[in-house]
Amino acid sequence: MARRKSSEVDGRRRKPATSPEARENELVSLAADLAEEQIVGGTASSQVITHFLKLGSSRERLEQQRINHENELLQVKKEAMAGQARVEELYLSALDAMRSYSGSDLRSSDVDDED
Repeated sequence: MARRKSSEVDGRRRKPATSPEARENELVSLAADLAEEQIVGGTASSQVITHFLKLGSSRERLEQQRINHENELLQVKKEAMAGQARVEELYLSALDAMRSYSGSDLRSSDVDDED
């Protein structure tokens, strides 16, 4: 079987990847295509077969689901921390407003020190 150039697929030229992520995706796609050819052709190594068997297992699906839930939890925690910071800012603003209404300004402690 003749090998194809990495930049050609089905006789068409691909444009080169513009970022490391795109290049990684391109290589992963090529590796998956090669693995598929090997499995169909009966020449796949035991490691390739085992890899794809593990990907299809219920354990792998549960693990991916757990990772997704952990990511969601981290996002919620991040949003909660941002919300908490906003609440603290609002409390400080409210306290400053109350101080200004009462006529005392605790932030200008220089005036109090002169007495």
